[in-house]
Amino acid sequence: MSLTLKSVWMAGMVLGTAGLALTGRAGTAPTLSQCITTALKGSPDTRSASARVEAAIAAVKEASSAYYPQLGLAGSWARTDNPPQAFFMSLNQRRASLEKDFNHPDDIENARGSVVAQWRVCDGGRRIADKRAAKMGAQAMESTLDTVRNDLVYQITRAYYGTLQARAFVTVREESVRSIMESLRVATERFKAGGTLKTDVLNLEVQLSQAREDLIRARNGLQLAAAALNMAIGEELLKSSDLADLSDPPEQSDRTNPAGKVESRPEWSAAQAQVRMAEAKVSRARRDYAPVLNAFGSVDWDTDPFRGAEQSYIVGAAVELNVFDGFRTRSGLARASAGLVAAQAEADKLGNMLRLDMTQSLLNEQEALERFEVAEKSLVSAGESLRITEERYKQGSADITELMAAQVGLIATRTRKVAAQYDRLIARANVERAGGRLAEKYTEEERR
Repeated sequence: MSLTLKSVWMAGMVLGTAGLALTGRAGTAPTLSQCITTALKGSPDTRSASARVEAAIAAVKEASSAYYPQLGLAGSWARTDNPPQAFFMSLNQRRASLEKDFNHPDDIENARGSVVAQWRVCDGGRRIADKRAAKMGAQAMESTLDTVRNDLVYQITRAYYGTLQARAFVTVREESVRSIMESLRVATERFKAGGTLKTDVLNLEVQLSQAREDLIRARNGLQLAAAALNMAIGEELLKSSDLADLSDPPEQSDRTNPAGKVESRPEWSAAQAQVRMAEAKVSRARRDYAPVLNAFGSVDWDTDPFRGAEQSYIVGAAVELNVFDGFRTRSGLARASAGLVAAQAEADKLGNMLRLDMTQSLLNEQEALERFEVAEKSLVSAGESLRITEERYKQGSADITELMAAQVGLIATRTRKVAAQYDRLIARANVERAGGRLAEKYTEEERR
């Protein structure tokens, strides 16, 4: 079935209307910086990591509380005719008498109020080791939060560039449809004039149908990319009406700074804090062999409910030494020592992975740069080839197969250039992520 000029015009109107659907008001689309800032404030990952940091800081304060004396209040009331208890109640009330029958005392009531104090004077370094382990745990959580932020900024950056890339793919497919429609118009006129075969028109109609399907897929890919960006942000910041107004990033130099060293990665800092925490746990387990010295004291008020209160006090010290506990302390030390070996091994493994990550990020950036340069050069040749082939086809010196091949070649080259262009930007961001520096400027702004 041949495609009339009216149907061509209608197809153009459909494409124009679909293009308007992507058009929003200028200046309303969020920038990459706004997307990242919003995600750092409201992302579930950052909120969860921040809560773990707060919990770790609270654990440090909890460990520090062991250095302070403990003070408590207590109160009780009792009534009894039990001989020894009744005697001691009377004694505490300063009402004991040898004239009473100790074996058959009267019912006696006693109300007691106490202020109790206890202070650990020495514990062989247990508190020091506990506090150090808690501090290392807090440092590990803070580094983990930095890791989450660094990865989150990269995920937002990649999703943002992915959305721009998907939008560019839509533009390429729209240009492809328009180019094929123009070729179809020329072929239709030539067929009507008897200058070409019906198969030329039919072949271009088939190619136009394929181009429209590719355009539909590209537009769907754009919507999916926008949805992925919103998911990474943690809220629907990007609307469909904003897609046409998304701003491309400014031009940058083709080379980034070196990825840096493993020591600059927050993951490495977290792993080293985990090792130091494991060392503190080993030290803590050894301290269980040391004696413990506690000081204690209390002030008590005992009274019959209908009499005045009598005051008494007690102060003292107690020493505890673990002589034999069924090998519990030795087993705890062995467990802590094994945990230290495991933490060191995990840190070594992580170091190797981070070095590989840095190397891969640099190689991927170099690859994307080279692909972009090749595609940029070949695009000029593909465009000129299509122009010459179209002129030759109009003059009847080129057949439809050459024209279709030139169109397909130009579309493929444009697609490769778009892919390489944004892959290069994503690769740059990945190099900064691998160096642990990607989130620095955003976290500094957040702290201000």
